[in-house]
Amino acid sequence: MSIKGNRTVYIDYLRSFITVLVVAHHSSLAYTTFAKFDSNAYINSTHPIVDKARWIGLDIFENFNDVFFMSLMFLISGLFIIKSLNKKGKWVFIKDRLLRLFIPFLFGGTLLMLLAYFPSYYIAYGNHDILAYILDFFTIEKWPVGPPWFIWVLFLFNLVFMLIYPAFRKIINRLSSFMVTHKNRPFLVVILFFLFTWILYVPLAYRIGAGTWTGIGPFDFQLSRILLYFGYFLLGIIMGNIDFSKEILPEESALVKKWWLWIMLSLGVYALLTIISGPLRQLVEYHEIKIFYAWMIYYAIYVASCTFTCTAFICVFRKHGNIQQFWWDSLADNAYLIYLIHYVFVIWCQFILLHLNMHALFKFILTFSVSLSASWMISIMIRKNHTARNFL
Repeated sequence: MSIKGNRTVYIDYLRSFITVLVVAHHSSLAYTTFAKFDSNAYINSTHPIVDKARWIGLDIFENFNDVFFMSLMFLISGLFIIKSLNKKGKWVFIKDRLLRLFIPFLFGGTLLMLLAYFPSYYIAYGNHDILAYILDFFTIEKWPVGPPWFIWVLFLFNLVFMLIYPAFRKIINRLSSFMVTHKNRPFLVVILFFLFTWILYVPLAYRIGAGTWTGIGPFDFQLSRILLYFGYFLLGIIMGNIDFSKEILPEESALVKKWWLWIMLSLGVYALLTIISGPLRQLVEYHEIKIFYAWMIYYAIYVASCTFTCTAFICVFRKHGNIQQFWWDSLADNAYLIYLIHYVFVIWCQFILLHLNMHALFKFILTFSVSLSASWMISIMIRKNHTARNFL
């Protein structure tokens, strides 16, 4: 297993790969067939820019990401929390989280989003008055946070865990031991993973709606998934309570050795999820099945897709992501800043391409390529500053 400083290479590479998926995900949203723009309040749109060029292939890609990638990001974010808390102590840990998470969130959720959302304001109102735009941003649009929502929620999860850790230390130790004991029973592990995900997501999502967001100002979050995200964050903490690479995910473990099977199941279950959505909707419309049962069938498959895909990515990177490469080291080092910066480039690229007569796929590729490379290069420049490099 390759170690880079105090970091585990394959986890760094997995985190950076998900960051690339985030950039691609946002780059696709202007070109999905379900995209819609609300000129009365662009914050209510499916995406800040909506193009007439659409392609259903990007619906499939976007939904694949949406099923699993933020859940996996929260799991990865929990892996090194206990080690960091034990090493730094409570107050230094809080200071570190403030500097690394909360302050970048305030910056990213305000200045960067002000830069990002101006094209949406211009499209909605045909107005390029900067002062009017800023007033609209904080009043009508209610301070849209964009992708940095993840950062403030992660900061909150860190604080909550720090408070509850003393009371739950023994339980965490037992759960970590349980994982070690059953590392060579992969199907039991995946079944338990599925049940864990189902309990955290399906009841709440059914009760309030699968796409429900809430919040005040930039402190916005997806209410229907808050338990799911916190649960995955805790799962990462339980894994990180021990040397998870050696004791839970050694390369010779049955779970990791079946990486190819998890890929096949991930793709197969997601294909089933994609295929079954239309027929289920028709059955409900023709009153041949109650909406409750259709909903439960769909989201059971949805949860299975999330479970298998997270398992597949973890195991693939554990098996094949240990060889250091210069360009991937750079991507991993700059992933956090890429996450913060990329939305500005995504929206402006989509805006510039808006009236070009081009297939949606090519517009997506251009937006993704420019946004990733530009945010990557700017991140490299910013991190040449010693202070920025320490925290970003």
